[in-house]
Amino acid sequence: MDLREELCEYGRRCVEQGLVIGTSGNLSVRDGDLVTVTPSGVALDRLTPEACPVVDLDGYLVSGDTQPSSETPMHLALYQATGAQAIVHTHSVFGTVVATTMAELPPVHYNALLLGGTIKVADYATYGTPELAANVRAAIDGKQAAILANHGGVTIGGSLEEAFSATRLLEWLCEVYVRGLAIGTPTILTDAQLAAVVDRALNPPTFPRRP
Repeated sequence: MDLREELCEYGRRCVEQGLVIGTSGNLSVRDGDLVTVTPSGVALDRLTPEACPVVDLDGYLVSGDTQPSSETPMHLALYQATGAQAIVHTHSVFGTVVATTMAELPPVHYNALLLGGTIKVADYATYGTPELAANVRAAIDGKQAAILANHGGVTIGGSLEEAFSATRLLEWLCEVYVRGLAIGTPTILTDAQLAAVVDRALNPPTFPRRP
């Protein structure tokens, strides 16, 4: 599938799964020194491949007749700081709830390890600014996800499929935490408990065959 077509496909999935509303949210995918990004002001379920502009890592428009997303500086900052090949940024409900109330998303489930453990909330800055890009780059350091204060969430991956899966997991973890707070105090996994999960994954049990 062409990268522009793939971008449109995952844009539609973001809308279908309630991860964005209106024209919020943006995605991008990298191919060498070029980045295909969703355009500014277009709902993700109305994207067409030809409407998706291409920029270089310095932010110059290479091809396309539409302006790239206003969050392109954040995408480029993450590409420059990580080995990511794709980025998904959404304004999902539970992710945004955490973004407006917490300084971090603690590991309430061991699957948080798939994103790097505790997920930090980047300091607030106006969308589309170099300040926000720098804040998010600092928050995501060594992780696959970050939350943007009073804004939403962002995930990175080696492909759009991987970044999108990380976005779904981030929203699930946020929902578990928020719903847990509604009925009590969620139990946070300790470093030792998380280390045991890692050890278990690296040394899975074996089961003998029946004689």
